Amino acid sequence: MTKVLTLAHYYTTPEVQQLADHVGDSLDLALYAKESKADIIVLAGVRFMAETAKMINPKATVILPDMGSTCSLVTMTDINKLIQWRNSYPDYVHVAYINSSAEHKAVADWTVTSRNVVDIIKYLHQQGKKVIYSPDRNMGAYLNYQFDFNMPLWSAVCEVHDQFNEKELDNLFLQIKTAKFLIAHPESPLPVLKRANYIGSTFGLLNWVRQYSGDVNATILVATEEGILYNMRQARPELNIMQAPIYTGCKCNSCPYMKLNTVTAVKLAQQQKGGVEINYLTEEIIEKAYLPIKRMLNFKI
Repeated sequence: MTKVLTLAHYYTTPEVQQLADHVGDSLDLALYAKESKADIIVLAGVRFMAETAKMINPKATVILPDMGSTCSLVTMTDINKLIQWRNSYPDYVHVAYINSSAEHKAVADWTVTSRNVVDIIKYLHQQGKKVIYSPDRNMGAYLNYQFDFNMPLWSAVCEVHDQFNEKELDNLFLQIKTAKFLIAHPESPLPVLKRANYIGSTFGLLNWVRQYSGDVNATILVATEEGILYNMRQARPELNIMQAPIYTGCKCNSCPYMKLNTVTAVKLAQQQKGGVEINYLTEEIIEKAYLPIKRMLNFKI
């Protein structure tokens, strides 16, 4: 009997998450896929996640419900220019955020997620390595600022997180008369991150809310994609949880690529009547791109 496994990222809609066998952040989905014995994996997320699932589970059929589900960190990165940039630092270790294409990972030495990036880069520095970081400029700027890493950075951003705005945040802070906390994903701009009470991965932000033990009348502002607020409110319905503000007039707080994973698209993919199979990666790309992923998955703190 064919085993179909549906994985969904926190940034998909609540209705799509309810169709999934497992919901998680990018690291969690990668680890879950690694242990999977599924014949077919439907990945309700974005393309780089489906590519990662395929590389980890080469025998499985991996289906992305909508091939348009990409990521601005991918679309902003010209691979030829990236290769030139990487080659200009021949004695550096190239660490690539998992939010990148398979071709991008193929020119990296390590991949990281927002959950393990600090531990892995600290480890490399402790080993005396010099590091360059791609593709997320905001995350790299935060790491350099917070830990004095001084890494050369590639310049691409998540178009959702990059919209969080310090000025709008200050205006909202003035309006909130109760206690307030800001928790933020490290893809956000550095001025916003400097104001945060906690900075962490999608999983880390959710876990912070789960473990929150302060004033229940406080306002918790969340600087990340709106999808995770559903999970936070499910976990702690008594708390006042809202998304951090973005540029006035901008409606960019929702990832348009994640939202292409509609209920209809996911159901059709589950039935193998729709979606796109991840079968376009060459053996050479898979071999090169899987090595930095394998290093990450084998990394022990």
